[in-house]
Amino acid sequence: MSNRYFARFAILCSTLLVAGSTGHAATISDSDHPTGTAAAQLDPTLVLGNEACVKCHASEIQVWKTTPHSRTFDELHRRPEAKQIAAKLGLGSIKNEGRCVACHYTEQAVAGAAPHVISGVSCESCHGEAKNWLDLHHDYGGEGITRLSESADHRQSRIAKSVSAGMRNPANVYAVAQSCLRCHTTADEQLVNVGGHSAGSLDFEFVSWSQGTIRHNFVRTDGKSNDVSDPERIRVMFVAGMIAELESSLRATAVATEKATYGVTVAKRGARAGARLKSVAAKVDSPTLNQIVTVFEGVTLKLNNRDQLTAAADQIAALGYQFAQRTDGASLGALDSFVPAGDRFK
Repeated sequence: MSNRYFARFAILCSTLLVAGSTGHAATISDSDHPTGTAAAQLDPTLVLGNEACVKCHASEIQVWKTTPHSRTFDELHRRPEAKQIAAKLGLGSIKNEGRCVACHYTEQAVAGAAPHVISGVSCESCHGEAKNWLDLHHDYGGEGITRLSESADHRQSRIAKSVSAGMRNPANVYAVAQSCLRCHTTADEQLVNVGGHSAGSLDFEFVSWSQGTIRHNFVRTDGKSNDVSDPERIRVMFVAGMIAELESSLRATAVATEKATYGVTVAKRGARAGARLKSVAAKVDSPTLNQIVTVFEGVTLKLNNRDQLTAAADQIAALGYQFAQRTDGASLGALDSFVPAGDRFK
């Protein structure tokens, strides 16, 4: 960490909250994505459920069923720590409380009925509620045409239309990283300070957490092999994950109002993410990364600073999407010694 960043971090730890201070995606254009936004919570009225995915993605669903993302549906409400958090917050039912459901479950509302939980963290939790984009997503260009026989031009158009309709397609890895960090960074001050919930997965790292237990990369191969992403894509993922962590940390710090565990933790996380990105920017030639560092250096990580921090997070979100969209992983080879290898995949 540079002297400037060490000083910034030291100031953060001592005065923040004391005085209220301080190439893989060529198929989508920048305009196809609502840049400058956070990964949104699901609209239950647009959720179709995993049954809508299983016909084409049976292998992916089988992997999902073995993961904590799926098991949370049956297990979370039974865990003693979850019950303790609920009791401290006066919550009657974990599966029926918005602040729990938003990250741990998938809700659906059918025909005007009240929303109800249908699964744990599901396909749509990460890729967006599917009602508006499912038909676009599996239209390969006409009768008899499959994903494998689809033309490159049609695939490009299909993905772009799906993304415009709300899909978080992994053609842009930043969009997926945003989905991860929306929940792996806790943006709820009371949940942490009163409920005793963690302030997020502080050891989250996009490559190692996505290429292990939850990996479901069947589509990029032959539909049967669940392979690790190729090295160039992983390089982009490595940096995109850092950018998404910075974005989510700034949004979390933006809602901090008191000197307590929540505010200190999320602000430290933001400072750490910013320092890491500055280090990365010094090792590769990326004007977009330089812009992100400049945005970060222009903010103050402090209490009750919602407007400035949210505006910065919006800028970083837009730049993060552009970085993943425009960056050829071949240009990031200097990072290889820092990228997690297979023995670190979770």
